[in-house]
Amino acid sequence: MITRSDLNQRLLDAEYAVRGPIVLRAQQLEEQGRKIIYCNIGNPQAVKQRPLSFPRQLLSLLEYPTLLEEPEAAALYPGDIISRARSILRKYPEGTGAYSQSVGIPFVREAVAQFIAKRDGILARKENIILTDGASKGVHAVIQALLKGENDGFMIPIPQYPLYSATLTLLGGEQIGYYLDEAEKWQLREDLLTEAHRAALSRGVHPVCIVVINPGNPTGGVLTNENIRMIIRFAKLHGLSILADEVYQENIYDPSAQFFSFARVMHEMKEHDISLFSVHSVSKGFFGECGHRGGYLECRNVPDDVMAQFVKLQSISLCSNLPGQFSTYAMVAPPEPGDESYPQYKMEKEEILGSLKRKAELLGNGINGIEGLSVQIPQGAMYAFVRLELPPEPGAMDTDRHHQREFDYCIALLEQTGICVVPGAGFGQPPGTLHFRTTFLPPEEEMAALVEKLREFHLQYTQTVQPVH
Repeated sequence: MITRSDLNQRLLDAEYAVRGPIVLRAQQLEEQGRKIIYCNIGNPQAVKQRPLSFPRQLLSLLEYPTLLEEPEAAALYPGDIISRARSILRKYPEGTGAYSQSVGIPFVREAVAQFIAKRDGILARKENIILTDGASKGVHAVIQALLKGENDGFMIPIPQYPLYSATLTLLGGEQIGYYLDEAEKWQLREDLLTEAHRAALSRGVHPVCIVVINPGNPTGGVLTNENIRMIIRFAKLHGLSILADEVYQENIYDPSAQFFSFARVMHEMKEHDISLFSVHSVSKGFFGECGHRGGYLECRNVPDDVMAQFVKLQSISLCSNLPGQFSTYAMVAPPEPGDESYPQYKMEKEEILGSLKRKAELLGNGINGIEGLSVQIPQGAMYAFVRLELPPEPGAMDTDRHHQREFDYCIALLEQTGICVVPGAGFGQPPGTLHFRTTFLPPEEEMAALVEKLREFHLQYTQTVQPVH
């Protein structure tokens, strides 16, 4: 029988904090009848966000086209959705049960290109777009393609989403962490980028790409246009490709913030010789269709012979799942004014984004009112990276003990309140600091109670920690 020692060491070394031991304990408690508030992962529909009607109605007709022939269909579905389903099935009569081209259905890729062109006012080509099983598969493809040896490295933000660290560990690449500036709403600083790059070179690591998550996960920060320009100049100076994780581009709540895609800013700067890889997903935004695993990867400023290798890499997996491809189509080609389904789509979209904005402010203001906790109120995305202050104790500055204190706090929070969050160490953080990541996805009526539970817990917990004199 196979044993743990027979497994790939890279698999054993990989860590993925958002589904780590605290989440496993939460599931055990839930099986025992405890009510758990899962704030560990951006999974909107798992915490009661209702699906949008439009993509679900469209998918139901594509999954079971016989419904189109039923006389009741006209009463159950808006006319434009029926027409759209018929049009899709004419273009792709194989439906959802057959493999597509490896890179995805051509008209869906064309719709993605039109979405990018409309969003940014720039040219986008379907030939440079690959439909993927969520953004994570696009990320994995880029990392796998660009890593030539064990001394190649990706610059990743600290804090970062552990998809990046885990994938680099699995594939044998080096992590080059660069710190985000918490005091400045999690913007990037050129001096910190330069310091991280220099440190990598000094230890024999060759940086090949810089990863940027905008809006930020786990931070909720939104990068300014000038900050993005600085990153692009930095990448050009050091010969780096850019991997832009832009899955939260619709999740902007701060009126002073605005989403700028890297593709748009590079076009404005007339920089056409820096390779850019951008990912988007149906899992986030206001769609929240995590289970359908749809998304896309755009490869910009990439020669045709290089693009052919990305196509080959995708071909090894045959293709992304078909319901996910059609979900991506629904995301990038939504109802428009004049369509019968548009009023309901618009209303549902505004309700979801409006609720997320209110919850971001409620959580942020509530946490900042608790002594010993602080947070940059999320400008975007679905998360807050909460700064935690605990009374000092002997050995607390030792790295292992420091991480243990953070873990102990989060597990006690789960055990006593049912609130499931993720320790900051799973995302990375500056030495000597403590954090935890939480989502603000639970329903609005639960958020105020969540903050109050957190307040009561934190007061009680910190009183049990004996300070050092």
